[in-house]
Amino acid sequence: MSKRNSQAAKTAARERLRVEREREAKKAKVKRQLIVAGSVVGVLAIAAGIGYAVVQANKPGAWEAAADAKLVKPANTSGENGTTVVIGKDTAKKTLELYEDPRCPICASFEQTVGGTIDKDVADGKYKVQFIGASFLDRNLTGEGSRNALSALGAALDVGPEAFLHYKAALYSAEFHPEESEDKFKDDSYLIEVANSVEELKGNKEFRAAVEGGTYDRWALEMSDRFDSSDVQGTPTLKMDGEKLTGSDGQNAPMTVAEFTAAIDKALKA
Repeated sequence: MSKRNSQAAKTAARERLRVEREREAKKAKVKRQLIVAGSVVGVLAIAAGIGYAVVQANKPGAWEAAADAKLVKPANTSGENGTTVVIGKDTAKKTLELYEDPRCPICASFEQTVGGTIDKDVADGKYKVQFIGASFLDRNLTGEGSRNALSALGAALDVGPEAFLHYKAALYSAEFHPEESEDKFKDDSYLIEVANSVEELKGNKEFRAAVEGGTYDRWALEMSDRFDSSDVQGTPTLKMDGEKLTGSDGQNAPMTVAEFTAAIDKALKA
């Protein structure tokens, strides 16, 4: 090969190498640009996600919103906020105050054992009964079942006193009352399932709409506030003429029919 041809070959090789290097440099630049662009998009997405989470976290919850909602009082109530719920004959001279939290397992045991006796006594005109609902277990255990059940009880009370009594009995029944730590009453669908076992509420569209729409959520909060402002420390608590009714231990609510009857007869004679 001549010297001249050899030189031309070397020049051509160097040119091909230069072109190849430029091509690789362009590819690398494009790749860097894509990586940077992807990183920016990722950062923006993360920022947007964080922003959305912050907004959601700062949005008022349903019960916070309920506190500012218009108060709707159920029918068959009285008092400034509709939190006076008294059922019984006008001829009954005395009133039994009954303080309960829907999630309370001891309240469930009390209702399953003594509830029927109270209903009979009230129907017979022996005394009236005033119900004061609590929701402190929502705070102690976390959740919203007590408040939600109180709201549903308000919807039942709006239907009628009998619907209220029968629904309350169903909520506390062995069939439907959940474990204390299980917040089943937070679900409207479960509250409606329980209601379908009550003659006055089964298939009742107005009741269902009130439960699902939270019509009486604000009322439930007002009822809870009434309990919290009382001197009662736990549930169930029974009072008549301002005095606690207790069982044989002298401390807690009577948990048998015999103890309850003895305590109520004593209070009625006082």
